[in-house]
Amino acid sequence: MMQVDRRAVLLGASASLLSACTGGTVSTSAGEPQLKSVPNAGYDQWVASFKSRASARGISQTTIDRAFRGAGYLPGVIERDRNQTEFTRTLEDYLAIAASDDRVSTGKSMLNRYGATLSKIEAQYRVEPKVVTAIWGLESRYGARRGNVPVVSALSTLAYDGRRGEFFESQLIAALKILQNGDTTPERMTGSWAGAMGHTQFIPTSYLAYAVDFTGDGRRDIWSDDPTDALASAAAYLKRSGWTHGQPWGVEVRLPSGFNTGLAGRGSTRSTASWASLGVRDVNGRNVPDYGAASVILPSGASGPAFMTFRNFTVITRYNNSEKYVIGVGHLSDRIVGGAPIRGNFPPDAQGMTLNDRKDLQTRLTRAAQTV
Repeated sequence: MMQVDRRAVLLGASASLLSACTGGTVSTSAGEPQLKSVPNAGYDQWVASFKSRASARGISQTTIDRAFRGAGYLPGVIERDRNQTEFTRTLEDYLAIAASDDRVSTGKSMLNRYGATLSKIEAQYRVEPKVVTAIWGLESRYGARRGNVPVVSALSTLAYDGRRGEFFESQLIAALKILQNGDTTPERMTGSWAGAMGHTQFIPTSYLAYAVDFTGDGRRDIWSDDPTDALASAAAYLKRSGWTHGQPWGVEVRLPSGFNTGLAGRGSTRSTASWASLGVRDVNGRNVPDYGAASVILPSGASGPAFMTFRNFTVITRYNNSEKYVIGVGHLSDRIVGGAPIRGNFPPDAQGMTLNDRKDLQTRLTRAAQTV
């Protein structure tokens, strides 16, 4: 259920997710200007009714009053919800942002800066530092884009709007529980326009289920400039979802000529030895080590890069059920510890253009505009 909830809110913010791209997903609307509230009588009536329902769900009057003291209707949230578009970037485009030179270099720096903390998190949750760092990088650009929208205002606006009212009301109740628990204050509880919060962009129900107090200060603080609790919470999320330490998300592979592409797909698993018997090798021509049952996927079609994926690939889908997101996290995690770029060639897009073609076109258009 937690996977469904998180995926629903990330799809709601999908148009702005890809600051790596995020959510396929990468960071949300964290870097946008502050949204302004406006008077709305219908919203005020809804809030009055909701307060009674919140009270019946065990939320104290003190918490309710504090949470809504500065809350208001945010038309900008509805605008973003209405204008969201299904993400159509190719995997090549997605990875060009998700594992950009800047994101890789910043990831290396953050992995070094927080190495001791990440090692302690690894010791407790058995999730590798590079993976936690990559999630951090995709979700909020390593904390630089955590979101500045008041979560109570955003969630109450979306719940009042009604398009996914039941879902967002459940998130609002969860947000009030977080406040009642004392983990943060209404003023500090900010995030994306769709309610995802902190360094690792947890929605409230995911927070209640998975967030941890790793610093031991009595609060599960994913909003702080100190990312410790947020990073540990992401690791706890993956661990609870079945993460296997030492197993990669996947590896890029080379398929033999005439390979039966009907064998590819996440629903088709076999041993690495079985794949080897079919001629599947890593990009250096070696047999892939035995990391357990594996699938071969062709996310860009038969002419694009191929990957052999393992159970940890599925575990990352629990964080965000988008194939591009999982490959983005996995590839970024590999790159920030010195892994190579993808070796396979990506096919042209629907317009028959490669990424380099589009870059060249943009350069030419920019140059032409400057000469006008």
